[in-house]
Amino acid sequence: MEVLRGYHAEMGRLIFQFDGTLVRFAGDGIMIFFNDPIPCADHTEKGVRMAIEMQNRVQELRKGWLKNGYDLDLGIGLAAGYATIGNIGFEGRMDYDAIGNVTNLAARLCGEAKGGQILIDRKTLSKIEELVDVETLGEFQLKGFSRPLPAFNIVKSR
Repeated sequence: MEVLRGYHAEMGRLIFQFDGTLVRFAGDGIMIFFNDPIPCADHTEKGVRMAIEMQNRVQELRKGWLKNGYDLDLGIGLAAGYATIGNIGFEGRMDYDAIGNVTNLAARLCGEAKGGQILIDRKTLSKIEELVDVETLGEFQLKGFSRPLPAFNIVKSR
């Protein structure tokens, strides 16, 4: 729990620094979206820059984790697009959340990401290609998507 608390604290600082909306923690998983409720024109760029900073910070945290016998790392899935956002649930239990294909895509890319990777799709790449260098990983058959989708790993920012 101590490792998880420290990890959440560091990631939480970055989420707020980049004006992200923290939806939930699910164990070591974190769901974040941008552009609501705080509108921002450069939301995709902010998301990418935040993801890169998260990877950098985890690499620092990892040194201590490894010394204590915890071989942990971070894989990130990132997708840009439209989602339905609002209060979801029922009386007595409501959460502010985002749903739609873009959230499913981000979750599936996250599931495919190995430690140190930030996986994105072609649409997201088209919005930030002047900001980053990527490596092409080929196509992935992702659950819930009828066709294989090309995926890219962000290698570094420019």
